[in-house]
Amino acid sequence: MLTDQRKKMILELLAAEGQVLSKALSNRFAVSEDTIRRDLRELAAEGFLQRVHGGALPSSSAVAPFIERKSLKTDAKKRVAQKGATLISSGQVVIIDGGTTTSELIACLPDDLNITVVTHSPGIALGLVNHPLIEIILIGGRVYKHSIVTVGAATIEGMRNIQADLFFMGVTGIHPEAGLTTGDYEEACIKRAFSGRAAETIVLASPEKISTASPFAIGDVSLINTVVVEENTDESWVRAMNAKGITVVKA
Repeated sequence: MLTDQRKKMILELLAAEGQVLSKALSNRFAVSEDTIRRDLRELAAEGFLQRVHGGALPSSSAVAPFIERKSLKTDAKKRVAQKGATLISSGQVVIIDGGTTTSELIACLPDDLNITVVTHSPGIALGLVNHPLIEIILIGGRVYKHSIVTVGAATIEGMRNIQADLFFMGVTGIHPEAGLTTGDYEEACIKRAFSGRAAETIVLASPEKISTASPFAIGDVSLINTVVVEENTDESWVRAMNAKGITVVKA
């Protein structure tokens, strides 16, 4: 079998099964694991998959630049954002991460909602400026242009005295085993730190994020309490998340 044929079949298996294991692929194609690792490495370099220990997972499309992500699965993002907004109560302190789905979230907040929003996203802060009852705390730092959020030591310092009720965490991948992932190391650190400042962490997971992975781990799914997904989300994935102690709310 030619290399290109084998790679094509690997991607077909990945699409059908949601993950591939190097040892199983080695046996299936009767080639060495070194050969399979090379195939996976080359496919990963082309953006077709995300390598993980022992194999590979689908690569998240949610790592594209912000302007490109704004047009990705927009209807699904609106639905999960609308459901996510119902989880917020007046009087709460709510940390809202940067991202296209959280941008949809703030558009769903009713005019009579009286909360304090803490964010490291200038876009989220500006999007709430005209809301009549929401107090905004903008955390500073170095601006990471890809996601239009602040990162770094100043951001970590700025959140140190925050005790929030909720944190809406943005991720690019959420997988029962691979955990919560994103496309940048510093962003992963910030998200992990924000999660530690909130009583409850929520992920709004549009379809392109589910069962996919990105290069940098935020942490295990146990970092979060709730994930909001579309109604037609795969039931086996929902059961796997429930088994991890995560509440799955369907939009």
